[in-house]
Amino acid sequence: MALVGRSVPRADGPAKVTGTARYVDDLTRPGVLLGATIRSPVARGRLRGIRRDPSFDWTGVTVVTAEDVPVNVVALIEEDQPVLASDEVRHAYEPIALVAAEDPVRLARALRALTPEIDPLPPILSIADALQRKAQIHGPDNIFATYRISKGDAANAIAESAVRLTGTYRTHHQEQLYIEPQGMLAFWDGSEAHLVGSLQCPFYVQKGVKRTFSLDDAHVDVTQAVTGGGFGGKEEYPTLLALHALLLAKKSGRPVKMIYDRQEDIEATTKRHPCEVTISSGCDREGLLSAVSIRIVMDGGAYVTLTPVVLSRGALHAAGAYRWEHVSIEAIAVATNTPPNGAFRGFGAPQTIWAIERHMDRIARELSADPLALREKNLLRVGDTTPTGQFLKESVGVQRCVEEAKRTSGWERKRAALGPAAAVRPGSAILRRPAPGGSASRKARGIGASVFLHGAGFTGSGERKLKGRVAIDMFRLLTEKKPRFRIRTASTDIGQGTETVFRQIAAEALWVSMDRVDFAMPSTASVPDSGPTVASRTVMIVGSILEHAARDLFARIEQNRQKNGGSFDDAALRLIAREGTVVSEKTYETPADLAWDDATYRGDAYPVFGWGCDIAEVEVDLDTFETTVIGFWAAQDVGKAIHPVMCKGQIEGGTLQAIGWALNEKLVFEGGKILNARMTNYVVPTSLDAPRFTTVLVEDPYSKGPGGGAKGIGELPMDGGAPAIAAAIEHATGIVRDDLPLLPEDLFEAQRAAR
Repeated sequence: MALVGRSVPRADGPAKVTGTARYVDDLTRPGVLLGATIRSPVARGRLRGIRRDPSFDWTGVTVVTAEDVPVNVVALIEEDQPVLASDEVRHAYEPIALVAAEDPVRLARALRALTPEIDPLPPILSIADALQRKAQIHGPDNIFATYRISKGDAANAIAESAVRLTGTYRTHHQEQLYIEPQGMLAFWDGSEAHLVGSLQCPFYVQKGVKRTFSLDDAHVDVTQAVTGGGFGGKEEYPTLLALHALLLAKKSGRPVKMIYDRQEDIEATTKRHPCEVTISSGCDREGLLSAVSIRIVMDGGAYVTLTPVVLSRGALHAAGAYRWEHVSIEAIAVATNTPPNGAFRGFGAPQTIWAIERHMDRIARELSADPLALREKNLLRVGDTTPTGQFLKESVGVQRCVEEAKRTSGWERKRAALGPAAAVRPGSAILRRPAPGGSASRKARGIGASVFLHGAGFTGSGERKLKGRVAIDMFRLLTEKKPRFRIRTASTDIGQGTETVFRQIAAEALWVSMDRVDFAMPSTASVPDSGPTVASRTVMIVGSILEHAARDLFARIEQNRQKNGGSFDDAALRLIAREGTVVSEKTYETPADLAWDDATYRGDAYPVFGWGCDIAEVEVDLDTFETTVIGFWAAQDVGKAIHPVMCKGQIEGGTLQAIGWALNEKLVFEGGKILNARMTNYVVPTSLDAPRFTTVLVEDPYSKGPGGGAKGIGELPMDGGAPAIAAAIEHATGIVRDDLPLLPEDLFEAQRAAR
């Protein structure tokens, strides 16, 4: 019965590889209409109206404007975002009207027959403009959220340090580029709203629908279709799309399906928050860290969405995986007239981990120290406290991660053999190779490292407030002689393998084979609210609730067996005969030793942290400045790997996403509009671009994690890739760049500026 720790076949694999899995665009209903959106062509302005072409035949075409919206707000953290713009336009691509028709040709013609009439206003398009208050678009200071974290006296400690350094580090937008674009099918059954969509969080969508249409839980059914990726991009945004589809369905009286094409998906949906971080630090001549002062500014875009959550996590991770006696962190998020930014794998931590890791490289440069040895000297360990005062009691596997990454990569040998100094040695790092046409190219190699952490689960008191729930049903099919079990949870499988891992956890706790455990498709009408599929909480938090529910059910069956005799199955069938479907439902109980104060931002920010060390080896063409990652070593502390192959897949997939953020991806804006909203010019790495990965699963169990100690792993791999690559480029070429991305033209300009 040892299922946990085994790489069993994926439960959803056969349907996906044979093409029988049904995504939302595969679904339909009788009389379905196709829906589309009229969007703002300008970044900021006053909407005077929408002109309809009088020569167009509007028969059979449904048009929805803000006047048709019962309560014109999207229910998220703040209710500042309208479902449809009614007066003020705050970003390019903001939805202004909706259109539905029976066929795509007529729909396209109807869209061309509607023209928004907007008086443009000067937009704010950058963090600098927002801070200078060149226009007022959100409150008097254009600030969405602010957080402060303090430990000791950072200012005085820095002033008294032997080595004082300051640097500013910037990161850019990133598009999630999930393989399946946003999509939603909506219909009404009398006063009941029904939605099926590509989404991560069914209860988020339900909350938004209830608010806009003034409905209760019983009148809103949201069901997840098979979903082709999310990465956070299908966390909050599907609520807006669901409202649009439902509005069209209500006015037309027919079902409506809305599926974005790739260009609209890139233009209109949320992105990773751009960020600017300034760090001042103090240490001694031997590299022992003392104090750090950090200022974070994030670009939230036009509306709040999930910006406070992203900013909070960025602030809480800003000091990195290191011991600092004195810490001061100030974090703010500003409003701009760009499309709203939202959740994206890591949500805030990759931006601030980039900054602190580049700053650690700056310290190593100043001290002429091995950058990984400097990090090792200052790593957090069991017994240390974080900037919020959290005492690290267990599962701090960061030292083992560093040791494994060093060992498998050959760090010390390569650090000595590669780099700019090797260029003067014949046959070493700089190579001359014939290129097409007979010319020669010069290439240099280098190796770089990063060390990082990521809090697993909701921040602070989030899980205590949510009280996530999971249920397991035991029932009997007429065609079978043995009982079956069904997992009911709001946690969604968006490609990461939740269905498989949950079945492993439940089957092992019940002492049955996995083929007797089903996974109910998440629907708000039939599953308890387990909370959203975000924040690396699915396996660690929801999986632990599931494990408790399964163990309780097993205990009931075993008690019946001991009392009445027979086999396990006999006892289970007796319970079914007496009760019908037997249900075991559990609610998450926050460990009693966790304490958090939202007002002061002090205490246990997370139940536990994941830890990692990434090492990248790169080759840089010294003529074109193109960078190729030729080897990547990732050692990450996952607590316990429930499914080792999928666990490694999460690490390698997240790392490749981080490599893309560093080396390939750059959204180009002009006047608040995106110029490269296609996969032909917004370039992400493919499987052919993936380096040779060496992935080491470090298991330092978390005592309250399921399966013997599992921790969250989904976000962690995004944090370390970019700074490791930047450090490797610096080692190879001597080019120091503290801003992302690291495109060839950026490296060229950095070298020219240095000269």
